[in-house]
Amino acid sequence: MIELALFASTFIVVFALGLQSLNVNGGHYVAAFITSFVIGGSQLALYKLVPDANLLQIVAYMTGGPFGIVASMWAHRRTIGKPRR
Repeated sequence: MIELALFASTFIVVFALGLQSLNVNGGHYVAAFITSFVIGGSQLALYKLVPDANLLQIVAYMTGGPFGIVASMWAHRRTIGKPRR
């Protein structure tokens, strides 16, 4: 269960960091403000879970990031990052 929590918290923090970057670059002030809270909450979970991680938990931690960044790029492009006409 800790493995799932580590994967999820890493996925969420990297997802939010990716959105944060895209929102800042796109000038989306409110979205950038909101993602800061998501980043902080996810990092708190990571700080509590990582110190005693075993090998499987480290793998879960390491795989959350790549999935998180790709998902954030996909989600941003289909939501707030859509070109306006």
